[in-house]
Amino acid sequence: MKDLKKLFQYFGHYRRDLIIGALLVLVETCFELFIPVLMADIIDVGVVNHDVRFILYKGIQMGICAILALITGLLYAKFAARASYGFGAKIREAQYQKLQSYSFSNLDHFETSSLVTRMTTDVTVLQNAINGGLRPMVRGPSMLIMGIALSIWMNAQLAIVFFITTPILALILVFIVRRVAPMYAKLQKSVDRLNEVVEEGLTAMRAVKAFVRGEYEEEKFRCVNEELMQTSQRTFHYAVLNLPAFQFTMYASTIFIMWFGGDMILQGNLQVGDLTGFLSYVLQVMNSLMMISNVFLLLTRSLASAQRINEVLEEEPDLTAPSKACREILDGSVDFMDVSFKYKAEAQEYALSHVNLHIPSGQTVGIIGGTGSAKTTLVQMIPRLYDTTQGAVFVGGRNVRDYDLKALRDAVGIVLQKNVLFSGTVRENLLWGNEEADDETLWAACRAACAQEFLERMPKGLDTDLGQGGVNVSGGQKQRLCIARTLLKRPKILIFDDSTSAVDTATEAKIRFALSELKDVTKIIIAQRLTSVIHADQIIVLEDGRIHTVGTHEALLARDPIYQEIYASQMKGGDDDGSTVQR
Repeated sequence: MKDLKKLFQYFGHYRRDLIIGALLVLVETCFELFIPVLMADIIDVGVVNHDVRFILYKGIQMGICAILALITGLLYAKFAARASYGFGAKIREAQYQKLQSYSFSNLDHFETSSLVTRMTTDVTVLQNAINGGLRPMVRGPSMLIMGIALSIWMNAQLAIVFFITTPILALILVFIVRRVAPMYAKLQKSVDRLNEVVEEGLTAMRAVKAFVRGEYEEEKFRCVNEELMQTSQRTFHYAVLNLPAFQFTMYASTIFIMWFGGDMILQGNLQVGDLTGFLSYVLQVMNSLMMISNVFLLLTRSLASAQRINEVLEEEPDLTAPSKACREILDGSVDFMDVSFKYKAEAQEYALSHVNLHIPSGQTVGIIGGTGSAKTTLVQMIPRLYDTTQGAVFVGGRNVRDYDLKALRDAVGIVLQKNVLFSGTVRENLLWGNEEADDETLWAACRAACAQEFLERMPKGLDTDLGQGGVNVSGGQKQRLCIARTLLKRPKILIFDDSTSAVDTATEAKIRFALSELKDVTKIIIAQRLTSVIHADQIIVLEDGRIHTVGTHEALLARDPIYQEIYASQMKGGDDDGSTVQR
């Protein structure tokens, strides 16, 4: 229950709607419970005395009670919907806001599909628990207490049946809840797995079709879908047991009351109207117990979802800025001071080991190395996408841990290895770099990134729709748009993480020339092609997470065997720019 209590704070001003809704249910219940008393009077007084006027008078009172109950019920529906869906919106917003504060290491704790489920299905479970559970949660106990009290007032002897059946029903409910509670957690995990397969299949649809693996993906989906189906069947097989159990008890109680009540009528100790009203209370009390059991089942499922949501909200961001964080980055110099890093504390080996490096402001630096040599990991330390395990990284002469995270990342422009574009137009994507940029500024960035070459051929230019994830442009065009977007930030440090791999060498040379004009910007270029870094002020060769050597192209070509091997494999038959040698 503590997980649900923690989430109640997100009701905010919707708490008022929740309280009003609960009060309306209570009023509605009072009106409904008053009807059997009026019905008993009609039978025992009006019918017995053939008093039509009394019957009409009591009938009108019953009608008024029914209408008032209907009105309060409709008002409850309005306030309950506002409270439940407002609550759900607040929780989703809180989760999404929390995700924005996560570092990469925090995100590593959750599967993407699981986060989607927690923000959709789990929140929906809580919404349904409030929207569908508030009414029986208030109505059930109030109807139970008032129904038993009124039935005792009408006939204490017959009311003994409630004290016999209630413990039996309680034992049945405890049995069902104990069996169902752990199954709801398994059910949500099955939804996670289904979402994971769907997300992966849709994202990799081109690869699936290219490798003709449609049947394999269908079989994989069939397995997780069947697993979800079977888990749901097992869970709700026990959850619905309360209905036949409660109906059996209710009908058994009715039979006993009719048996003993009929005998009491024959003996003159009970009137027919009292027995009729008493039976109405029996039905209402039993229905209230049924409502309470359904509330318990809703709460049981809500507890599983609340726990999963709280795991997201209570995850502490690994990266935090000090209370008096520095917001000004003086220049683009970068220093690595004996930096070691591993992605998990329990990992046996470091991804980076004892890295010492100095990059002066405004310099162009190339980073090369084999696959898995930790090139990307190295540059991710600069904008604090990850924190170092040992050692420290300095930007502008100050430890990156001393900076405000937003200020630091605004000063570092990084074009990721995996190009990411968002649904919308070219303009909307470019404005991520600078929200206030005008058309002239946007086109200038596009020219520097050689993106104007294909944008000018598009009928709508900057207003061209890119589709979901930029599906309407090629890989090379994506890279150039991402470069233009980063240039609009006007950062002090510019990092290219293999960001021109899908661009031809001629276009890459143009981009490289445009970057060379940025004199006050430190450029760090990760590349597989030597042509991308051959003109850099210094080239860093990484091997197994360690710096193998550092130097200019000429120096490394003269003395380093690894660099010589890379040069020979890539540049044979070409000049320094990678163009074909004329023979």
